[in-house]
Amino acid sequence: MTIRIITRKKLIALLIAMLTAGGWAWASGAPPNRGAAEIILEGGTSGKVAFPHQRHQEKLTDCNICHAAFPQKTGIIEELKTQGKLAKKQIMNEQCTKCHKEKKQAGEKAGPTTCTTCHVKP
Repeated sequence: MTIRIITRKKLIALLIAMLTAGGWAWASGAPPNRGAAEIILEGGTSGKVAFPHQRHQEKLTDCNICHAAFPQKTGIIEELKTQGKLAKKQIMNEQCTKCHKEKKQAGEKAGPTTCTTCHVKP
């Protein structure tokens, strides 16, 4: 049996690479579950929102930018709102439009910053 010694710097680099490539599932050989390419979100009386999930993954690369506020689970935003753990427009105001406005102010290409751009009334 050969024991390889990995320096602390290499170990940290390896861990970062594994986490940014989809976490421990990737390290075990299983492909990471990246979720749906597009997600239809409930939008209340303003209409549903087609959320380009894959595009956000490609641009942001770190899932925790959004998912620190809610777990990666289908229907979790509505579930947390029903439980009273999220306010009605909390994710939209504190996550979506805030990020888009910051990118726009920095001169970067940004997503929509107004409600009617994303919400489609039935």
